[in-house]
Amino acid sequence: MQPFSQTHLLHLKNFKTELARFSAVYKFALDEMTTKINILKEEFQYIHDYNPIEHTNSRLKAPESILKKVLRKDLDFSLEAIRENIKDIAGIRVTCPFISDIYTLSSMLERQKDIEVIEKKDYIRNPKPNGYQSLHLIVKVPVFLSDREERVYVEVQIRTIAMDFWASLEHKIYYKYDKGIPERLSGELKAAADSAAELDRKMENIHKEVKELKNQDSLNLELLNEGDPDSILHSIFERYGLNIKGLPE
Repeated sequence: MQPFSQTHLLHLKNFKTELARFSAVYKFALDEMTTKINILKEEFQYIHDYNPIEHTNSRLKAPESILKKVLRKDLDFSLEAIRENIKDIAGIRVTCPFISDIYTLSSMLERQKDIEVIEKKDYIRNPKPNGYQSLHLIVKVPVFLSDREERVYVEVQIRTIAMDFWASLEHKIYYKYDKGIPERLSGELKAAADSAAELDRKMENIHKEVKELKNQDSLNLELLNEGDPDSILHSIFERYGLNIKGLPE
């Protein structure tokens, strides 16, 4: 690769400045998506007395990272080329308690009229070979500026606490080693991912069972409040095989 001339360096410097201004629109898109997710979170809490979101993180690619990706993908040094070919400049990661929460949140986002789903990759039902799991959405959201409206790409990753724990540590291990790690360690990481997935499945089953018990308790309470007390007590004792003979009238 030939060294850059002064003209090329000046062009790169000017392009980097334009890129910083260009990135501001993606920051606004992140603000828009964060607001939408927070509204859904609060609404769900009000209606269902349950929060399907543990926490949310957002990140904006730095101009240097965008430039590296432009060079790696061999794209033109134009904002239009970046806009259409790099779709993860703005990213949001949402961590949920349970696997079912991931699909609930995804469905709620997909139903919003001003969100256009461009791409959906389900690495939960189809994990990556290394064990990575997450649900990825590439969406377009409107950003209303003083003189125009822009539709901006945002990447949304939705995962459980266990998935996030594994992915974060796996990233740190690879980043620290800075090389391809030995096959034995790759196998250990895959086994850890499988253990995290099994934990998610167990916790999901417990969550479902507790939910069913809560619903049953609510139903019993409604019956007690609305029905005939004698017949209700008779039904409850019969259901649990209790002897009701000899009870005072």
